[in-house]
Formats: sequence, C-alpha cells, structure tokens
Amino acid sequence: MTTQTSATSLPRQLFSMTWPMLFGVLSLMTFQLADSIFIGQLGRDPLAALGFTLPMQQLIIGLQVGLGIATTAIISRTLGAGDPLRAERLGGLVVTVGAVLVLVLCLLLWLLRNPIMTLLGADAALLPLIHSYWIPWLVAAWLGAMMYFGYSVCRSHGNTRLPGYLMVFTSLLNIALDPLFIFVFDWGLPGAALATIAAFSIGCLMVYPKLLGWQWLRFDLVKLELAPALKQLGGIMAPAMVSQLMPPLSAMLATALVAGFGSAAVAAWGLGTRLDFFSIVVVLALTMSLPPMIGRLLGAGDIDTIRQLVRLSVRFVVAWQLAIGLLWLAASGLVAQWFSADMTVSDVLEDYLVRVPLSYCGLGVCMLMVSICNALGMAMRALMVSTLRLFLCFLPLLWLGGELAGLTGLMTGALLGNLGAGVMAYSFYRQGMQALVLRSAEA
Repeated sequence: MTTQTSATSLPRQLFSMTWPMLFGVLSLMTFQLADSIFIGQLGRDPLAALGFTLPMQQLIIGLQVGLGIATTAIISRTLGAGDPLRAERLGGLVVTVGAVLVLVLCLLLWLLRNPIMTLLGADAALLPLIHSYWIPWLVAAWLGAMMYFGYSVCRSHGNTRLPGYLMVFTSLLNIALDPLFIFVFDWGLPGAALATIAAFSIGCLMVYPKLLGWQWLRFDLVKLELAPALKQLGGIMAPAMVSQLMPPLSAMLATALVAGFGSAAVAAWGLGTRLDFFSIVVVLALTMSLPPMIGRLLGAGDIDTIRQLVRLSVRFVVAWQLAIGLLWLAASGLVAQWFSADMTVSDVLEDYLVRVPLSYCGLGVCMLMVSICNALGMAMRALMVSTLRLFLCFLPLLWLGGELAGLTGLMTGALLGNLGAGVMAYSFYRQGMQALVLRSAEA
C-alpha cells in the first residue's frame, strides 16, 4: 500500500519532473519560430524551400519520438524492477539502434530527394536551393535525433533537468547563431541548418559525456539478450511512430475541410492552430515527465500510486486547460485584431478562439492517456486512442458541424470532438488498467 507521505509528495514530484520540460518545449517552439522569421527575411523562395522539408521532418521526428517513447517506458520499468545493469545496456541499445535507423532514413531521403520534390510539387526553379539546404538540414536532423535519444535516457532515469536546460541552451544558441551564419557569413538558407548543426553538436557533446559518467549507457550489447530486447523496443516503438504520424494527416484533412469556406477561413484556422501549441505546452511537458514516473512504479508493482498519479494529472489538466480556454475567450477580440489586419480573417479567428480552446481540457486528457498507455506497455491501446480521437471524434464532427451550420458549426464540431475524445480516451485507459490489475493478480 502507498504511504500517506508518498501520496502527499506526488504533486511535488510531478511538478519537479515537469517544469524543466515545460521550459524546454517552450524554447524549442521559440527557436523554430525564430528560424522561420530569419529565413523569411531572405525572401519567398527560401521560405518555400523550408516548407518542402516539413513533411520529411515530421517523418524523422515520428521515428525518433516513437523510439524515445519506447526508451522511457522500458528503461524506467527495468529500473523500477531493480535491474540497473540491464537498464544501462538498454540505454546503449537505444542509442545505437536510433543512430542507425535515423541515419538510414536520412540517407534514403537524400537519395530520393528528386522524386520526393516532384511528388510534393516543388517548382523546378527551387530545386537547386532545396538541394543546397538538404545536406546540412539532414545532418542537423540526425544530430537532433541523437540529442533526443540522450534526453530520453535521462528522462528514463528520472532526470528531466538536464534535458530541459539543454533544450533551452541549444535553442538560444541556435537563435544567436542564425543571423551570424545566414546574414553575416552570407550562407543564406544553408546557414540556418549549419547554425542548428553547431548548436546540436555542442548539445551532444554536453549530454553524452554526462550519460557515460553517470553510467547510464553501456555498449557491451553482446551481454544483452538482443532478440527479446529488440522485440520489446519494437512492440512499443512501431505503434508510437504510427501514432505520431496521425496528427499531420489529420491536420491536412481538417485544412481541406476548412478550405471549402474560403482563403480567409484557412488563414484564420492556420493562425488558430499555431496558437494551439502554446495553449497545450503544459500538457506536452506532462507527456514527457509522466512516463518515467509511471514506468518505475509499474516496474515496482505499485499500481495504487500509478492510479493516484493519473487522477492527479487528469484533474490538473482539466482545470488548467479550462482556465486557458476562458482566457482565450476573454481576449478573443483583442487577439484576433492583433494577429490580422484583415477584418474577415480576424472575425473567423475570434470565432475560433471563442470555441475551440475550451475543448483543450478534452484534448489534453487524450494526449495524457496516449502517453500513459505507452508507459504502461499498452502501445496498441495508445495507438487506438490516437486513431479514434482523430477519425471517430474530431474529423467526423468537424465535417458534420460544417455541413449543418457552416464555419461556426465546424468550429463547434471541433469543440465537441475534442471533448468527446477526452472522455473516450479516459475510458480506454480505465479498461486497460483493469486488465493490467487482473494480469498482475493472476501473476
């Protein structure tokens, strides 16, 4: 049974694990925004060339995040079961497998760059610019993945401060190097990627010596039962990767629905979805800090504390996101006018901010349940929650709302879809937890 002391310390533990991730995620968003601003000053063509890398970037991120989720789930569970030596070897396996997989993917993207650009509809005049950017960009993407794997090993051991600090440091360094490499050295668009290479290289040189010094990585992989370990990694990684690719697909389909209402609707929807990232940043941080805590508790067989931790997190997310939604509601008119001088766009954006952010309590719960199910080893359940959120709750209600009441109905559909997804996700988690308890009792 969980003691009263440990129960009362859960909020403190959750806060101490989450706040470094919060600042880390915010810094990454800021660096990506700054990158776009600097590249935008070069003109339309460099910005368009950057846009053609985004689908490929989502593919690489899907692979690295899928492996990162598996890393956190498996290593934290192994530590909770009291086997630190195996956890260290699993860390070495993850870094090795991740380095090879992302390298192979980057090489394939480079070799297939011409067919990919043709498929995406890139103008022939842009191809030389895209080619000059892709080599440094792919190197930066590989280094970013290596940093992420190092962060995942840190989080697995309960250390979120080092990843959080390094995310902030590398992001600020990247922002500082961007104008130097792009404008002062006159390297143009490739300079943006070279700035990222410099920042991420320094980040890797900071994180990996720490991991080796703390003995959280071992590369004597012959002493690890490779086949079962790889099977365990793949069992969580593959569904998690597919789950990561769902939101971009859903975003494209949602944009297609919105496009039926004109360019002003698309512009407002695009602005609203960019604001979404800042609205759910706390939830994103929680999805990184919760899994290592849950993994350790699961490895130790402490199901009661897992339930308390999940209840605490869900209550906080619902209250927090409702407060954020109400803030957007109160400031909707001012924010809409600030972001767009076009009255049609600002009116649609105001309508968006009045409705959609109120549903982020449901969206936040859904995101938490996906993360928690992965940490509990229920990767297929997490994938099902992700899939049903988008293709049973969100997109159908988006379409239905648009058919019944136009653009306002479409946004009301987004509101109801996200709320329904939260209820569905929590019920899936509870069913999975009941099955886990039964299996534990039988064992």
